Amino acid sequence: MINNDSIFQLNETLQTINNRRSIRSFTPQEVSNQQINIILQAANTAPSAHNQQSWRFIVIKDKKKQELANLIVANSNKFPRPASTLLRMAARSISSATVVIIVVNTGGLIEHGVDLFKIEKEMANDFFRTMEIQSSAAAIENLLLAATSLGLSTVWLGILFLIKDDVLKFLDEPKGEFMAVVPVGYADKSGLGPKKRSIETMIKYL
Repeated sequence: MINNDSIFQLNETLQTINNRRSIRSFTPQEVSNQQINIILQAANTAPSAHNQQSWRFIVIKDKKKQELANLIVANSNKFPRPASTLLRMAARSISSATVVIIVVNTGGLIEHGVDLFKIEKEMANDFFRTMEIQSSAAAIENLLLAATSLGLSTVWLGILFLIKDDVLKFLDEPKGEFMAVVPVGYADKSGLGPKKRSIETMIKYL
């Protein structure tokens, strides 16, 4: 039986998965347009329900990026701790990264869901909403791993779901499912990832 350490040395893909870390502070070194394009191409190859690719990737830099950080700080005061603290931490991550990639669901699959499956509308909306979330989550994981493979660092700022309507308005996107804000850059300092629970505790055989 292969031990856990050896598993991630079997090939480059497994090494990339093992090396991915959530990094929240970045150096001023620029991420090139070519690197951004590679990351987005990788995200766009993710599996999606009925191959609808019901996601949109929004890339922000410079002034727009700082405006988003300022928006988050302004909204953080609406929440008690620890949410307000986590929102301000997210704003600092956005400020320090040279580029931020935002993934939103388009709602396209939900819109056409009733036609694809002749089921009751309310059930169809819930069904396809879940499928859109699953699809976009796969795209985001591809994005994170592609960035790691290029020597870049990322963090998935899930806390921003608390102010998703404000963020979507800022991005001029319609209200809907909000997936992720991902700062991308070069790590200010490297660190060890959190210790994971043993795989044996996470598996059920039937």
